[in-house]
Amino acid sequence: MPSRDPVAPLIARLLLPRHAIARRSALLQDLGIALTVLVVQSVLFVVTSRRSLDLPGWALLAGAALSLTARRRAPWLTVLAVACMNGPFYLLGYPRAAVLPAGLVALCTLAVVGPPRRSFLTLGGIYGVATAVMLALGKGHEILPTLVSAGWIADVVLIGEAVRLHRNYVGAIVERAERAERTREREAARRVAEERVHIARDLHDLLAHSITLIGVQTAVAAHVLVADPDRLDRTALAKALDGIADTCRDARAELRATLEVLRGNDSAAYGPLPGLDGLPDLARAAEAAGARVSLKVLLGPVDAATEHDGTAAQPAATAVLAPAVGAAAYRIVQEALTNAVRHGGPAVRVWVTVARGEGDGALRVTVLDDGGAEAPVRAAVPGNEPNGTGGYGIVGMRERARSVGGGLQAGPRPGGAGFAVTAVLPAAPVDGAVFT
Repeated sequence: MPSRDPVAPLIARLLLPRHAIARRSALLQDLGIALTVLVVQSVLFVVTSRRSLDLPGWALLAGAALSLTARRRAPWLTVLAVACMNGPFYLLGYPRAAVLPAGLVALCTLAVVGPPRRSFLTLGGIYGVATAVMLALGKGHEILPTLVSAGWIADVVLIGEAVRLHRNYVGAIVERAERAERTREREAARRVAEERVHIARDLHDLLAHSITLIGVQTAVAAHVLVADPDRLDRTALAKALDGIADTCRDARAELRATLEVLRGNDSAAYGPLPGLDGLPDLARAAEAAGARVSLKVLLGPVDAATEHDGTAAQPAATAVLAPAVGAAAYRIVQEALTNAVRHGGPAVRVWVTVARGEGDGALRVTVLDDGGAEAPVRAAVPGNEPNGTGGYGIVGMRERARSVGGGLQAGPRPGGAGFAVTAVLPAAPVDGAVFT
């Protein structure tokens, strides 16, 4: 015969579903209560009775106690079974106190697990049956004293109701706490997801711009080396290599600043956000990659309108703008220039206009390009469509605009040559907007 594994029963028990274990535990508890009540009733019988407990009395006493094993599953039937045992017990002349514990436990359980209406209807039925029995036995004069002395029955029902109300109250508190915990977990998960999107957007804005410029400048250097090795234009080559070095330094500095922001916990450590005064630097970087950039910044009382000559926008003009709005405009222009250089090549022509509206003071950012000599007709970017799934650059620009309560449109220019990006940003972020 195969040997029996002694560990298998233990493993099977550990793998039982929780509800099965809970049912088994409740059944064992009810059995323990029934045996305890049986012992108490036996002691009460011995103390209060002068006669010995014969077989019928013992059967009724044990039946009333053992009926309590079903008190959780069928509380009303348990009360009925105990009453059916108590009636003959009284009629046979046994002491009434001997079977009181079973009735108390059954009534209390009925009040705890059942609805209040059923508990009080049962209580009224008990008093009604007791009155009818006493009238049938010709003891009508003893009805009132008997009902008054049996007030403990109502007390037991009221105690059960109090226990039920307390359990419901505690259950409601636990449910609210669990719901609040789930809400906090969902909120934390949402914040983590938003933070990941913000980090991805910042890194994309930084690295995509720098890598694109480095790629174009590297291509220019390679072209200079290959085009005419005998008549090498060392000045053009040195300019391209210097541009690569400058772009690398700027990217490293911005990346370090971004990482410090992500690591820091103090909002003061974030430092100033990039703004409109950094637009000339973006234009110079794009021109270093071969693009021709026309930058106009029109901010009202103090204008900085230039056919880009390396001068910065007036700081006083940007003071009326919220830093977050200036940062959003900066990142949108940065991404638009990156896309223009990437798709249009080094000969692309770009017009950047940043202007304030006369009415609401909203900032209007427009970036146009001619598509460049290498790509005279640029196809529509799929991400521009409402249901598109284009690259993260266009999506990132839209998120930048929405983060301060603005909007952005991007698509091919009329006629099919070049690309247009237009964003409208409020002078101050809309309440509730989330930005980094």
